[in-house]
Amino acid sequence: MQLIKESARNSVILRLILIGVLSLLLLIPTGMISSIVYERESRSQEAINEVSSKWSNEQTVAGPILTIPYKKYLKDKDNPTKVVETISYAHFLPERLDISGNIEPKMLNRGMYDVVVYNSKLDLSGGFKAPDWSKLNINPADVFLDQASVSLNIPDMRGIKEKIAFAWNGAAINLEPGVQGDIGKYLDLTVPIQYNSDSERFGEIMPIKGIMPDTVSVSGSGVSAKVPVSNDVSYNFKLVLDLNGSQRLNFLPLGSETNVEIKSNWSNPSFDGTFLPDERDVTDSGFTAKWKVLQFNRNYPQSFAELSNSSLIGSAFGVKLMVPVDQYQKTSRAVKYAILMIALTFLIFFFVEIFNRTRIHPFQYILVGLALVLFFTLLLSISEHLGFNYAYLISAASILLMTSLYTKTVFKNTRATIILSLILIAIYTFIYTILQLQDYALLIGSIGLFFILAAVMFISRKINWYEVGGRENG
Repeated sequence: MQLIKESARNSVILRLILIGVLSLLLLIPTGMISSIVYERESRSQEAINEVSSKWSNEQTVAGPILTIPYKKYLKDKDNPTKVVETISYAHFLPERLDISGNIEPKMLNRGMYDVVVYNSKLDLSGGFKAPDWSKLNINPADVFLDQASVSLNIPDMRGIKEKIAFAWNGAAINLEPGVQGDIGKYLDLTVPIQYNSDSERFGEIMPIKGIMPDTVSVSGSGVSAKVPVSNDVSYNFKLVLDLNGSQRLNFLPLGSETNVEIKSNWSNPSFDGTFLPDERDVTDSGFTAKWKVLQFNRNYPQSFAELSNSSLIGSAFGVKLMVPVDQYQKTSRAVKYAILMIALTFLIFFFVEIFNRTRIHPFQYILVGLALVLFFTLLLSISEHLGFNYAYLISAASILLMTSLYTKTVFKNTRATIILSLILIAIYTFIYTILQLQDYALLIGSIGLFFILAAVMFISRKINWYEVGGRENG
């Protein structure tokens, strides 16, 4: 029995199996850290939503839209011979829509979280053609021209900071809260945004990770005014809008030709939505972006009484003022390399056992493994206050120092300790490089793993694995 116990203690296969089991067990606390990263990211989003709701939510400027009521005749479904007269609405979009403005960002804080809000000053101008009722199969005699109104849709009315100056064919007109007609039903559509594996917004499908989706929805809220309209006159308009919002400012390309030019001193914009800028200039001092969208680029006409689908809001485009805080995404990616860190460190310990004929107790493996797992907790907690780069440096240096001092007492060999420390430095540097190079992460990672495997094969090339256990016994 003593011989069996001694043989089991010196068996290379059993030690390798034990190292593998310990590595897998350490994935349990690693998974718990992943849950913490997700929870902290969700809390950050909650803080952003709370601040945005008190300042003013993201805004989507939709309009102006000319709305004119008309008589519509329907057959009574209970009595097909009887015709029922109802009121419906025809909507006309601008022939030309020019928007220019400036976005002034401002940082607000909620605990340790930063939230970007803004004030925008926008100038809207353009013109409407005379209503063409033949395209809508409407009899001009059934139209209530005296009830015509112009509406500008704004999702969060709290963002309006000054009285809106509106001119219709040069005449000043007072706008009132609320929109006329049924235009709201074409604008009350939430468009969820697709994220990639790192929660970065880039499309229009659906969110992941359980975070509430960003939206570009415009409800039927806004301002409107009755305007004089006739069937044979074109109309020009000018409008000045002072608007607060949070994070994102969007526009709808409602003109037959829509031109948008936006400037800001914010240096981290993200241009998204259905259309990207035709021209953009992003520097450390701010950005300028210009869009030109034609009616042929979207899927709805310039005039309609009914749309086959609520496609207006789906054409939204604009800019998001991004806060350059990516610690949660990078920490989440770093945690995915935990098994690599643990396996390589344990492999180094194993080779020290083989070459130095030193026994390392499984408990000592566990302590070193827990230290490696603790690195990710330090990385997450410190990055929330100092940023990812400083957090990575501090966490890696702390774990390296602690591990090196501990392994010196375990190995009782200064040379082996120095080699272990240098290898750990190389591992942490390698993973940091992968985290910074998102586009080339897979390529660099594959090449790195190739060289790691090659190094292991080179180091172990002359080991006679059948004699290792016996040699240690002797």
